[in-house]
Amino acid sequence: MENAERKELELFAAKMRRWIVEGVYCAKSGHPGGSLSCTDIICYLYNKEMKVDPQNPKDPDRDRFVLSKGHCAPALYSALGLKGFFDINEMKNLRKIDSFLQGHPCIEHTPGIDMSTGSLGQGISAATGMALAAKLDGKDYRVFSVLGDGEMQEGQVWEALMSAAHNKLDNICAFVDHNGLQIDGNVDDVMSLGDIKAKVTAFGWNAVEIDGHDFDQIEGALKAFNENRGSGKPFFVIANTHKGRGVSFMTDNASWHGSAPKEEQYNIAVGELDAKIKELEG
Repeated sequence: MENAERKELELFAAKMRRWIVEGVYCAKSGHPGGSLSCTDIICYLYNKEMKVDPQNPKDPDRDRFVLSKGHCAPALYSALGLKGFFDINEMKNLRKIDSFLQGHPCIEHTPGIDMSTGSLGQGISAATGMALAAKLDGKDYRVFSVLGDGEMQEGQVWEALMSAAHNKLDNICAFVDHNGLQIDGNVDDVMSLGDIKAKVTAFGWNAVEIDGHDFDQIEGALKAFNENRGSGKPFFVIANTHKGRGVSFMTDNASWHGSAPKEEQYNIAVGELDAKIKELEG
């Protein structure tokens, strides 16, 4: 990847993080930690990989995206707003009555949302159904999904993985945002996932493991996914990330799973992110 291209992605991701913090602060509630950890994945998908059009969000031939960890909607909303699906200033109305940006994605009210999600484990099942529909209809669109590692403790996730392999859905690419933390603490302490790559491979998927904050590695994983098309195997990316990435006091801190910053914390967070944006723009 050229340095200029990488810098553009870093700038977009920094702006996403700035709006995530803004939205959660204005709402006085939400899930900043996991939103900040999956930012770079969503940033790359919407800027470099997915075929989507803000002017035609229901294009039947578009690629689909399902945020299976639906509580991290601020990350998806910030990407959609910055790409022009709606006015990014709507982030200030996050979770407010009558806002179309609710706490979890809603396909009915928000431009660019391909599936309503929130109940953990169900999003990847919906994504699998979309990929199967594409196969049955002879369509070439691809389906991308992002799960949480805590979410992978849900049995329904593994049913979806079996279904995708059984139906030879090589048009689906699932990322797990592997930040190691969930609302109750360390994922390994709550219910260890063990060797994720070995498990998903045993379930019939091809899999790679990457640094989920490294755009070159994200690009490499998606290149491998596209080269995997025609193999009859779905594709899984274990993206190792840091919860709260981009904000010093939130990084690797499980207490920011579902907490909004107070005014002093907000000022520190936006100060750090504004400085990052200024640095990248300069």
